[in-house]
Amino acid sequence: MTIRWGVVLPQGWRSDLTHLTDPVAAFEAMVAVARETDELGCDSVWLYDHVQAVSGEPETTFECWTSLAAIARETRRVRLGQIVTCNGFRNPALLAKMAATLDVASGGRAFLGLGAGWDQREYDAYGFPQPYPSTGERLTRLDEAAAVLTAMLRHPVSTVEGRHHGVREAQNVPTGATAAPVPLLVGGGGEKRTLRTVARYADACNLTDHTDPAFYRHKLDVLAGHCADLGRDPAAILKTASFSVFTGATDAEVTARLAGRDRAATAAGSAVGTPAELVDVFGRLVEAGMEYFILYFHEPTDLAPMRLFAREVAPHLG
Repeated sequence: MTIRWGVVLPQGWRSDLTHLTDPVAAFEAMVAVARETDELGCDSVWLYDHVQAVSGEPETTFECWTSLAAIARETRRVRLGQIVTCNGFRNPALLAKMAATLDVASGGRAFLGLGAGWDQREYDAYGFPQPYPSTGERLTRLDEAAAVLTAMLRHPVSTVEGRHHGVREAQNVPTGATAAPVPLLVGGGGEKRTLRTVARYADACNLTDHTDPAFYRHKLDVLAGHCADLGRDPAAILKTASFSVFTGATDAEVTARLAGRDRAATAAGSAVGTPAELVDVFGRLVEAGMEYFILYFHEPTDLAPMRLFAREVAPHLG
């Protein structure tokens, strides 16, 4: 199997555009990274579905789906995804229409990433219905939304019943650019409910912020158990991991990228090291069953780390 990788673009949510005071220049910087990935052999680009900076400060943060629509017309080859769409932000039927439109606009390159959502600050600030749903309710809503999305991205007319989300003879024409449906990626590693939603509906799972192969082996074993219960082949589900990367050509460059962070502590949740060290890190994760990596390169408007990875790490992934 060919191991593929994607890049999370600088979008502002992680305060990675604060050095650019002109919002037009900031947007262009985001697009420039996307254009570069088109030339590097990278498989995909991704944006977070957040509407204000995680720092809590009023910093430039671009909306996910409208940004991807613009990036679709500025790139030729890379796929376009969300890491991941907050289910509470949009009606899932409308989201299906958005995903189909993005797929057509990009010539069949869309992913649809979906998660239950977690940042109550955004939910409250933007005036979404109160009270903020409990974890259990958000997971129920996620499962029902996945049912709506899989139906509407496969059929021109759909009816789906649910407590929170449902559609009745909802039309979605076209369902995408081709007969192949837009793939649904469900984010999260919750073992009782989220991974069961993955097993029931998703084309891909996404697990985050770990570099320990044992973590991924365990989660994939749980997923396989849900698949067995539901009669699904786990091999049909793409196994993706997303985390940060701190890299440089030399150990001194890696230390500089860490900018004072403890190296060992950071390496527990991020890939840290020279290219030779990263080949080992990623190799162990591939052995654990991971097939696709969605990577955030720190200081992402600096293209050097991404280019280094593409040149000296990616060819060894498999």
